[in-house]
Amino acid sequence: MANVSLSGIRKQYESGPEIIRGVDLDIRDGEFMVFVGPSGCGKSTLMRMIAGLEEVTAGEIHIGDRVVNDVPPAKRGAAMVFQSYALYPHMSVAENMGFALKLAGRPKREVAESVHRAAEILQITHLLDRKPKALSGGQRQRVAIGRAIVRKPAVFLFDEPLSNLDAALRVQMRVELTRLHRELGSTMIYVTHDQTEAMTMGDRIAVFNHGRVEQVGEPIALYREPGNRFVAGFLGSPAMNFLQATLALPDAPRPPGVASWGVRPESWELVGEGQGLAARVELVEHLGDVSVLYASVAGQEAHLTVKLPQGALRHDTGQPLWLRARPDEVHAFDAQGRSIDGAA
Repeated sequence: MANVSLSGIRKQYESGPEIIRGVDLDIRDGEFMVFVGPSGCGKSTLMRMIAGLEEVTAGEIHIGDRVVNDVPPAKRGAAMVFQSYALYPHMSVAENMGFALKLAGRPKREVAESVHRAAEILQITHLLDRKPKALSGGQRQRVAIGRAIVRKPAVFLFDEPLSNLDAALRVQMRVELTRLHRELGSTMIYVTHDQTEAMTMGDRIAVFNHGRVEQVGEPIALYREPGNRFVAGFLGSPAMNFLQATLALPDAPRPPGVASWGVRPESWELVGEGQGLAARVELVEHLGDVSVLYASVAGQEAHLTVKLPQGALRHDTGQPLWLRARPDEVHAFDAQGRSIDGAA
């Protein structure tokens, strides 16, 4: 195991814009760190730089006590699991998992023992003689992870490993990867654009935007205390509502310099007619345990998303309703999109 330290990391391709714009980040030994952000924000590029698959334009990457900028990928002590699995189709599962050790000239017995141990952890011992074409997507991903485990890396790197799986299997694999981290106690860095994966898996999350880290912290802390509008809007599903500060929110504190309000869909309450914020229902989605309604604000261009417990809603499309935001759950942002202290 090892910590990973990124200092002033920049990446720019020849005659192109900067992809990574000065990232400073410390990942603790044994931590499960998630890089999350929209497509094109630079998170996968940064991971490839840690792995040694991309050159660093400026800055230093430390893995443990070594600067690894000029260290070849195979000698960095990092193992990467790709979105595409990257399995050799002509090899069995066991051969795929043990291939790196075989290339390194390790004894056959050691290779076999390492493969069997990894297969037991991943519960795929019954698949060791099969070829990749005979496996499901989830089984192939386990093999790809097993290939990383047998190398006993200091750091595991996961680049959107679940994006090719269906929704139910993604949930299952999230649980499996979390269990794997707990069992191995290894340092893991996980890249995803799926904020649900980030919130449910990470010890801490680094939120990326345009090649920069917007905020780093524990999932619940980022959700409850976002540092700016980008983080507030990216984490959470459905997304946070943003309203102009000129729109009065009854009972909400009004700190100096507020330019916009942020209210999460679950932070609204229904109130009696003529109270609170007047709105009109545009669409209702019943999702089993909750209902999500989309509403327009009377006399404003603002649109709201409201999440309520199933059974709490008695409104149909086109009907008026009145809403109140719970005061201690209202966020305030200044003109630059920064969170204003004491607003939430």
